[in-house]
Amino acid sequence: MPRFLLALAALTLSFGVNAQNWPARPVKIIAPFAPGGTADTLGRLIAQKLSEQLKESFVVENRPGAGGVVGSEYVLNSPPDGYTLVISGIASHVIAPHLPGGTPYDPLKDFTHIALLGGPPAVFAVQPSLPAKTLKEFVALAKSEPGKLTYGSPGPGTQGQLVAEYFKKLAGIDVLHVPYKGASAAVADLMGGQINAVSTTLTTAAGPIKGGRARALALSSAERLPDYPDIPTFAEQGYPDLVATVWFSLSGPAGMPQDIVDRLNAEVRRALELSDVRERLRHDGIVPNRLDAKEFTAFVADEVRRWGPIVRASGAKKE
Repeated sequence: MPRFLLALAALTLSFGVNAQNWPARPVKIIAPFAPGGTADTLGRLIAQKLSEQLKESFVVENRPGAGGVVGSEYVLNSPPDGYTLVISGIASHVIAPHLPGGTPYDPLKDFTHIALLGGPPAVFAVQPSLPAKTLKEFVALAKSEPGKLTYGSPGPGTQGQLVAEYFKKLAGIDVLHVPYKGASAAVADLMGGQINAVSTTLTTAAGPIKGGRARALALSSAERLPDYPDIPTFAEQGYPDLVATVWFSLSGPAGMPQDIVDRLNAEVRRALELSDVRERLRHDGIVPNRLDAKEFTAFVADEVRRWGPIVRASGAKKE
């Protein structure tokens, strides 16, 4: 649908759709990454709680591709009536717009940003059989065999790739990037021996790391996490600029009625405060937040400004 028609639709909806009669039918939440990744996990957790709280079905649909851009573009072209939402985040709405070629949307003008869900740090992990038990040893191994080691990421333009590419630049190493359509596939190939390392969210790699099927060398958190005290940060190992959270959020098309946005924000924050949700997120290193919709929109704008120069300097590219 042309954008001027979407704007007209939004104006019409503002008269006929409001928080009192919404939702009157199932709401679709697009997870723009493959099943099993953090976007999918968070989306399904929040969808379940919103279904319980609002007494209407919130259904998650996976539409992976291009680092979250494919699913985000689908929502961009949907009516702004509150019935089609997307699990947005730093990959699709901050990093991808700054990659060569950009995105078919403006991350701020073309979306209504509703609520920040939070997110885990990135983790850089290797095969247990790899003769590198620390990040320093990995760098030494990579320098001794330039271009021979490989690492997987959830896909081109994801923060998993960005963190790894920035690490490569800072460390002065040559490691081949193998992009996947989702974090779960990358982790599976790490355990299967098809790649030497992986850079992805801690959420996806937590099970294999705890089970000894992957060895974590570094986290992108500012400090070590209580549930993972043995995993050092990039910062403490000589890379202070590699502090980042792979955050995810809930957004919709531009022009959503403000009362629906405010109600969704309140219900999401209510869900994030539930003890079972907090406990589930804590194990993945995710800290819930309390930003309202206006504050969250400002947060997205700040992240776009912050990461633009870093993305361009990192040399990350779409593949």
